Amino acid sequence: MKIAVICDVFGASNNGTVIALDNLIVALRSKGHSVRVVCADERFRGHPDYYIVGKYDFGILNRYVEKNGVAPAKAQKDVLEAAIEGVDIVHVILPFSLGKAAALFAHAKGIPLSASFHAQAENITSHIFLDRFKFANRATYRIFYKRLYKYCDVIHYPSQFICDDFESVVGPTPHCVISNGVDESFKPIYTQKPPHLKDKIVIMFTGRFSREKSHRVLIDGVALSKHKDRIQLILAGEGPLRKSLTKRARRRGINMPLMEYLQRDKLIETLGYADLYVHPAEIEIEAISCLEALACGKVALIADSPKSATRGFALGERNLFRYDDARDLANKMDWWIEHPRERSTCQSAYLDYAKNFTLSRCMDEMEEMLYRAVKEA
Repeated sequence: MKIAVICDVFGASNNGTVIALDNLIVALRSKGHSVRVVCADERFRGHPDYYIVGKYDFGILNRYVEKNGVAPAKAQKDVLEAAIEGVDIVHVILPFSLGKAAALFAHAKGIPLSASFHAQAENITSHIFLDRFKFANRATYRIFYKRLYKYCDVIHYPSQFICDDFESVVGPTPHCVISNGVDESFKPIYTQKPPHLKDKIVIMFTGRFSREKSHRVLIDGVALSKHKDRIQLILAGEGPLRKSLTKRARRRGINMPLMEYLQRDKLIETLGYADLYVHPAEIEIEAISCLEALACGKVALIADSPKSATRGFALGERNLFRYDDARDLANKMDWWIEHPRERSTCQSAYLDYAKNFTLSRCMDEMEEMLYRAVKEA
């Protein structure tokens, strides 16, 4: 197939959407498909099968936008039309300006159209502090639908949760539920703790330093733990809240969290010696970072937020804590710390569970979805 992939956001692999997108492009090309990528990443200008458009200029807000890992692309008609001309299907990643323009063009030309669902309403409304208001989230989904998804022959949802969430507002859609998948390099590698952490209980979380990831709850939970002085938090990621989270940890009197973005090899090594993985995020479409931890043999303790698909990864009640409740989190963390035998049993169960989300399996399903959309359009 000839496939045009439309990327409103593309670049460094520092967020889940970009990682999922990069995995899809690599997988489709490895299967022999011709993939044209439309994006605003200047590093790819002049590369074969890359079509580069400009970025929006937000003026004084550019720095804030960059910190959030988002630099939306402009819809340049000539570049877009050149990329789409002669393809078998157009696959859009986000319902922003470039994605909307591509959808309208494909629809007008009768070209099959698919799209992935990577933007939860709360990902948008949280930036204006309206994420807890139903009317704002429902309005956001209606806008998404009108801009992109109503034109699609098939929609890819990374989880049943986000499918149900979106369809509860816009009604039934033609869809496939397929995980974004976990790279097979994530597997149990039990590494020794570095000397400075030898006597520490290492608790880890991977996620951008942003409001919806709720790092504050994890920091507060550690402060309330009976094992506070022995716990070392490792927060793998980057983002705009780094300074405020550092200040919060200092005020709570806990060991200063180790905060940095970890490349894949370092991330796997660190997961190898972590004692527990905690995922406090309240807003989440799938949370591949949590699945990566499970694939590495970690026990997960997950917020039970109704706006997060990650709660579905819990194998039992002890794998869940009440979202936004630091005291309940502290109690659950203490239980796992104090019950190593049960932790070992749960690790084995999670290793089996994670096999359902291997990247190769998920990419096979994505390929089949695209084939079917072309055939049935």
